[in-house]
Amino acid sequence: MSKNTEIKKHSRIRLIIQALFATLSNGYIKGFARGQIFDGPSKFLCVPGMNCYSCPGALGACPIGSLQATLNGREYRVSMYIAGLLVIFGTFLGRFVCGFLCPFGLIQDLLFKIPYVKKIRRLPGEKGLRWLRFVFLGIFVILLPMFVVDITGLGEPWFCKWICPVGTLEGGIPLVLLNSAMRGAAGFIFRWKLTILIITLLSAIVIYRPFCRYVCPLGAIYGIFNKISFYRIKIDPLKCTQCGACRKTCKLDIPVWKNPDSMDCIRCGDCKAACPQGAIKLKSALS
Repeated sequence: MSKNTEIKKHSRIRLIIQALFATLSNGYIKGFARGQIFDGPSKFLCVPGMNCYSCPGALGACPIGSLQATLNGREYRVSMYIAGLLVIFGTFLGRFVCGFLCPFGLIQDLLFKIPYVKKIRRLPGEKGLRWLRFVFLGIFVILLPMFVVDITGLGEPWFCKWICPVGTLEGGIPLVLLNSAMRGAAGFIFRWKLTILIITLLSAIVIYRPFCRYVCPLGAIYGIFNKISFYRIKIDPLKCTQCGACRKTCKLDIPVWKNPDSMDCIRCGDCKAACPQGAIKLKSALS
């Protein structure tokens, strides 16, 4: 089997896993038919990836939305349940969650498959731009919800309300289209977030996963765990010739042989499929 064939086969398998998990996460079909949000007991559980609580089909909650909901309370308490889940997901999987279990990651992957004259591997100032997701995490997810409060002592979910394109696509648009009350209430904030969504989706045709690269606070959290997660990339130094095939295949432009545990790596596995020497393995840190 040629390397190109192996890469395509691997990509198809990953796409199937992504689609199955997205379907499982948003499996409440009645919600889409009625324009109503599912409110069953599973909504108390956080899914691993970015998946909006307000999506009519969502059976669980988004970790970032849930984190903000606890931080913007009067007593500034951090939910140990949410923090614990993030640590568990990060420790066991790292950004494997981004590569295989995030519905919005799937949408960006599909958009990048659309043919375009020239795809962009790196933007000017790419290295600095990738740190922006930590800015969004620190300011919009943590600090603003905690310290910018109203007269009752309550804060707002700033990232969800003003930035998150995931919520607009999965929750805002379906509810506005299907629910007349929501349609009447849509105003400036909805139009603002719709603009952000359009920019994000159009960018995803040209740049691989722009939201994941530059904005996603959940990816920022999981990226910290990449170097210590149980599931990681290992390079066999006896086989690796540093030929650069892994970096050429990597849509995030990561020199895998130098930095296999990069915070940017989503563990998609394309580098493993492309390596002509079989020097790259995806395995447990314990093996």
